[in-house]
Amino acid sequence: MAKKSNSNSNQIAQNKRARFDYHIDETFEAGLQLHGWEVKSIRAGKANLSDTYVIVRNGEAYLLNAQITPLDSASTHVIADPVRTRKLLLHKKELATIHGALSQKGHACVPLEMYWKGPLVKIKIGLARGKKQHDKRDTIRDREWNIEKQRAVRHRVR
Repeated sequence: MAKKSNSNSNQIAQNKRARFDYHIDETFEAGLQLHGWEVKSIRAGKANLSDTYVIVRNGEAYLLNAQITPLDSASTHVIADPVRTRKLLLHKKELATIHGALSQKGHACVPLEMYWKGPLVKIKIGLARGKKQHDKRDTIRDREWNIEKQRAVRHRVR
């Protein structure tokens, strides 16, 4: 049986919690500065974006708490830190936009997904505002309503 071609086939990791906890205002695509062992681990699917966030320091953006687990076959002379701070590669205008938004109260910058773009690893980051508890309940209610609608349509078709 042939696999369906999926547009997300180049996706490495996704931060599903970010879209539940935050309203995403604007998204950016950033490059990621990685070491060789990290690229090998990412190819093996050992990347995790949960509890990850972006900070801007000295005019540069950094990804904190992104976990890339080293492979067992990694070189012995390299000390692998799975949660090291990684530099994000962005344009100056994008950095200025992110820095301005982060200086406002209630705003954050969170990674949404990590994916391959050709041979390069890219990360989609989003400027976000925190959701209140009632907003989260609305999100859950809307999702469950859409599921019920799909079930009703499927039942009617049969």
